[in-house]
Amino acid sequence: MTDEIRKFIAEGRSRKATDIHICADTPIMFRIDGKLRRATQQPLTPEMARKLCYALLTDAQIETFERTGDLDLMLAEGEGRHRINIARNNGNVGAVIRLLPERPWHLDALKLPETVRELTGRSKGLVLLTGSTGQGKTTTMAAMIDEINRTQRKHIITIEDPIETVHDNKHSLVRQREVGKDTESFNKGLRAALRQDPDVIAIGEMRDYETIRIALTAAETGVLVMSTLHVISIDKIIERLLSYVPPEEEGHIRNLMADCLQGIIHQELLPTVDRDKRVACEILTTSAAVRNIIRRRGTYLLRSIIQTGAKQGMVAMSQSIGALLSEGVISPDVAESVLYNYAT
Repeated sequence: MTDEIRKFIAEGRSRKATDIHICADTPIMFRIDGKLRRATQQPLTPEMARKLCYALLTDAQIETFERTGDLDLMLAEGEGRHRINIARNNGNVGAVIRLLPERPWHLDALKLPETVRELTGRSKGLVLLTGSTGQGKTTTMAAMIDEINRTQRKHIITIEDPIETVHDNKHSLVRQREVGKDTESFNKGLRAALRQDPDVIAIGEMRDYETIRIALTAAETGVLVMSTLHVISIDKIIERLLSYVPPEEEGHIRNLMADCLQGIIHQELLPTVDRDKRVACEILTTSAAVRNIIRRRGTYLLRSIIQTGAKQGMVAMSQSIGALLSEGVISPDVAESVLYNYAT
């Protein structure tokens, strides 16, 4: 990595950027508070963009990229880890650099409801973190893994693509496996994990039927399984999972889900008035009513259950947003834009 690209990465971190965009014929851009902002005034020439991108790569990686036209990699240097995608755009070379923390966040620092900590204490079952892309799901899951690692004596296996946050062994033993490097796929890594005496399995994402089936089976038989899923709201969760499932297996997967689900944490990562970020979340924990709803295809009723489920640790998005407004953390405009999507 050259001093020039190090400078942009350091500046991006100091400005609390989440991503750095390198693109020919455009200034370097930082994504700050969800918006792209110029980091330089002058646009990059195609040669400048290519030079900056190749400064991130080894000679072997450059050879692979020039053969394939796409390359994903992780780079750990300086203040943290960086997830990088290099790609050709209209014949020119460009990159997007995601700036990742060097160590997991402490759960307290995320200021999430106490229910999140309680879910890390479950001995078995399935915990899902949901939301659209870029809402902090991976960060929260890493903080939950760290909470288990710090407070319990467990064997934790993670299966990730790629490994974004490195966990040192504390009270627990943590084994991290990267798809494509340590295991061929999520489902093969998950199948192998079941033979490795796990207490906790964290799956970066459930993205195919076989992974979903094995994860639910593991959760039912005595392992705490955590995973993320891209979905716009909790009441769409079952439909999203079933979109991967053959029709003849739908009933079986519904029953497995009803039996083993422990909770769902649905996140929105919001810009604050002081140009930082805070998570607003909606939390569903399971009860007899929730299990019946999942079995009977009535998931549109889940939001009503959440609204009245405070005693079971449930949190409605309106409650979470209201608390952030009361603290003066977010603006009324931000609150309104989020709650519009949660109107019942």
